[in-house]
Amino acid sequence: MKLSPAQQKFILHWGEMGTRWGVNRTVAQIHALLYLSPDPLPAEEIAATLGVARSNVSTSLRELEGWGIVRGVHLLGDRRDHFVSLPDVWEMFRIIAQERKRREVDPTLAVLKECVQLARETSPGDKHMRERLLAMLEFMESMCSLYEEVRSLPTGSLRRFAKLRGQMRRIIPGALSREAAPAASSRANGEPEN
Repeated sequence: MKLSPAQQKFILHWGEMGTRWGVNRTVAQIHALLYLSPDPLPAEEIAATLGVARSNVSTSLRELEGWGIVRGVHLLGDRRDHFVSLPDVWEMFRIIAQERKRREVDPTLAVLKECVQLARETSPGDKHMRERLLAMLEFMESMCSLYEEVRSLPTGSLRRFAKLRGQMRRIIPGALSREAAPAASSRANGEPEN
C-alpha cells in the first residue's frame, strides 16, 4: 500500500504521540494506518506498508484488539484475518479514556485510599501529610465522578457539550474567571460598573 504524504505525516505523528501517552510507537502507527484505511488490511500488508516485522504487527494488533479499538474481520474468499479500526472517533476516544482510567486511574485511587487510611492509623502526628493525601484523594474522586458523568452522556450529547467551548463559563454558575468574578458580583448586587 502506498501512503500519501498526508497519511505518512499523520501515521508518523500518531506514533510519536503514542510514545508520549505511554503507547508503543508501532502500536500507535498501526492504529493510525487502520484508522485512515478505507478497507480492512491484513497483517502482512500492515507490516509491508509500515516497514515493521510481521511478529511486531501481530503483537501490536493483539494489544489494539485488547483496547477494543481495532477488530479482526474476514473477507469472502480470503483466509487471512483483516483488521479495521473503529470509524467513530468519539467512540474510540471514549473507549481509550475508559481503558486508561481502568489501567491507570483506578489503581492510583485504590493506593491513595490505602495511604489515607494508613496515615490515619500510623502517622497521627503528621497533619501535613494527611491533609495532602486527603486533598489528592478528594481531587481524584471528584475527577472520577466528573468523568463518569461525561462518559454516561450519549455521543450526540457529548458532541454538543464539547461544542460549547467558551460558553461553559456563562452556563455554569460561579465559573467566571477570577478577574471577572468581583465585577459580576457587583453587577448582581446592583452596583454600577466602573
